[in-house]
Amino acid sequence: MTEIIGYIAAFLTTLSFLPQAIKTFKERDTSGISLLMYSMFVTGVALWLLYGILIGNKILIISNLIVFLLSGAILLMKVKK
Repeated sequence: MTEIIGYIAAFLTTLSFLPQAIKTFKERDTSGISLLMYSMFVTGVALWLLYGILIGNKILIISNLIVFLLSGAILLMKVKK
């Protein structure tokens, strides 16, 4: 039961991030994104990913890898503008 809850939570939080990521990629507009907040967010996701790797938790690894790649790409767009 614990793993099912983890998979559902990972699925929902990862899925909830997708619409904003897709919109940002399509419009190439990062003006409404705070550089400080997004830097902190990407760092936090990277640390969750590392934590998942260290404890060998597939749920944490997969969900945070997806969010890290998407949010990292958006952060790069923000920094380049």
